[in-house]
Amino acid sequence: MRTAAIAKKKTITQRRRWRSRRGVRGDAERPRLAFHKSLRHLYAQVIDDGQGRTLAHVTTDTKALRGESKRSFRNTASAKALGEALGAALKDKGIATVVFDRGGHPYHGVVKAFADAVRAQGIKF
Repeated sequence: MRTAAIAKKKTITQRRRWRSRRGVRGDAERPRLAFHKSLRHLYAQVIDDGQGRTLAHVTTDTKALRGESKRSFRNTASAKALGEALGAALKDKGIATVVFDRGGHPYHGVVKAFADAVRAQGIKF
């Protein structure tokens, strides 16, 4: 019974992800900013789907963003730091506009904190 419930939840999550991803496509002018949450860390990358290459990426698993704590890095403070780091990297590369792919996650909490931090760096969605 428990295995069936987990499989159903994964199916629902995958459908939500496909539905939110359907209209999001990155190109050279507006690359796609893909956001991912695992059970422990946060990941973000900027992708040019036309050429199929990653332009920039950041994660809370790096030493600069990890800090001293050994606990989970999936909180809003970590998301804000991740957004600031990605915004700075995009400014260095001359990218001013992106398309946000939230990966099927609801736009609140960690996802919203990340997006607001990137916008604060001057990147437009």
